[in-house]
Amino acid sequence: MKRTLIFVFACLLASAPLRGQDLARRLASEVTFLADTLQAGRGFGDAGNQSVAFYLLRQLRDAGLRTTVQSFSEGGRGGHNIVAVTPGWFRRYIVVGAYFDGLGKLDGRIYPGADSNASGVAALLSLARRLPECCSGEVGVVFVAFDGHNANLSGSRAFLERYRREFPLSLMINLDILGSSQAPIRKSRPDYLIALGGSPYRMALENANLGPRLDLGYDYYGSRSFTDLFYRRVSDQRWFLDAGIPSVMFTSGITMDTNKPGDTAAQLDYALLERRVLLIETWLRGLL
Repeated sequence: MKRTLIFVFACLLASAPLRGQDLARRLASEVTFLADTLQAGRGFGDAGNQSVAFYLLRQLRDAGLRTTVQSFSEGGRGGHNIVAVTPGWFRRYIVVGAYFDGLGKLDGRIYPGADSNASGVAALLSLARRLPECCSGEVGVVFVAFDGHNANLSGSRAFLERYRREFPLSLMINLDILGSSQAPIRKSRPDYLIALGGSPYRMALENANLGPRLDLGYDYYGSRSFTDLFYRRVSDQRWFLDAGIPSVMFTSGITMDTNKPGDTAAQLDYALLERRVLLIETWLRGLL
């Protein structure tokens, strides 16, 4: 009964119009729903993961997008990418993705995965509701909620293998851990955002930042090796980069709570997450 009530409330809030500070509240509501103990950490192939996949399918469909479920398998377990495309036909497409699976339940403890990566999924849903109206030219958007991040990045690999020929992809945007203020680039600026791979778009990103006024960084805390690790090896843009598709990974960085039971919805800064979403949205609008 509790699961049903939370699901219904989240669906109603997601379909309501935004006023004032409602974007931050909606982001908070969706992260809370995704990271609720009833989802049991959204482990790959688990019941909580499948429940979230259904929720995401409904939200993306209600946003007016063409939706489909891409099923795949990894390690003997089934995964499901939720793929949503802006209506119409375009010469090229931008992929905006975020993974929704988590670590699930380990050693009797639930790993809620609020920042990693319910925050990225909440941002994805916000962009999916607000960007399609901009797609009136040659560029469309494919929104993808990736499954299988915690199973060898299998969902993003399966998506690229299946859809690369169908959608001429010019850019991949990955939303991976976006809700915390615990790991700032500079101690004096907790309102920050890291855009790995964003240097070629620096001028446009800085222009998009005129409103949010975040402390923008383009590497992983000044470390070449960690930048390479997080940009090229351990997140879902990896396969796109290997295929020669330019990619930008937006993140607020790993914290002491990442991939731990303490990664709960209460730990995140939703006013800051809203500013990050608005920056990304403004930048993407300029590409469409």
